[in-house]
Amino acid sequence: MTLEHARPIHPSDLPDRLDALEATVRARTSLVPRAGIVLGSGLGGLADDLADAVAIPFRELPGWPAATAPGHAGRLLLGTLDGVPVAMLQGRFHAYEGHPAGLVVQPVLLMGRLGARTIVLTNAAGGLDPSFAAGTLMVIADHINMTGLTPLLGPNADAIGPRFPDQTETWTPALRARLHDAGRAEDVDLAEGVYVGLLGPTYETPAEVRMLRGWGADAVGMSTVLEAIAARWAGLEVAGVSLVTNPAAGYAGEPLTHEEVLAAGRDAGPRLARVIRRFIRDLPPA
Repeated sequence: MTLEHARPIHPSDLPDRLDALEATVRARTSLVPRAGIVLGSGLGGLADDLADAVAIPFRELPGWPAATAPGHAGRLLLGTLDGVPVAMLQGRFHAYEGHPAGLVVQPVLLMGRLGARTIVLTNAAGGLDPSFAAGTLMVIADHINMTGLTPLLGPNADAIGPRFPDQTETWTPALRARLHDAGRAEDVDLAEGVYVGLLGPTYETPAEVRMLRGWGADAVGMSTVLEAIAARWAGLEVAGVSLVTNPAAGYAGEPLTHEEVLAAGRDAGPRLARVIRRFIRDLPPA
């Protein structure tokens, strides 16, 4: 299947695309994941803990380009994490790379098609709450979509989800509680707050940071919200954690760089990995 990666992909296009993706994966492995995990910038190290992993580069999956964002290996992996079968995305697609929303969300929908009923989204984010130091791990309680995009624009795919999906509990309360339980079990402090997703790739201006904070947002980034919308539309349960890599613009008085994002991921990634491993290990049987 040859696709123009920048053209719109409507919900009604997704069933055929997911069929092709599923068939390609099933030619490599029969593993049925209990959960799907998306690893954000600098957080890909958890993939090293997968046992008996089958790794498929994005470019080998029909309609998927190679990942271009720094810190994203660009692979779909299936294997077991502490004995629990999982699918794992080592990197993701972003709208700022020029991809349509309908491509950005295909990985989480594919993980659901393969059998995962729980999706765990992680990301690197800037801290809007002044109390969030670099390295803070924030359980996502809710989100604000300021990308100007939605993966549900266009004719609906009723076989996947409803035309007007409710978003009241996009971030499943029971899963949020389980993340906090996992943090306590691993002696890792977890904050909780609202994530706001912007289009990027620029970081926010100080005026934008003040505005977003006034809206009640606690962390800001360039991913995650479209994936959460699509996963909830498809009936999947969603949990998420943001790694606050830096204070947002205007708080620290220093320019922001992607290098510090990756460095913070290397420092805090092992703590987040422990939480995610405990969370996955304690998931109830399917």
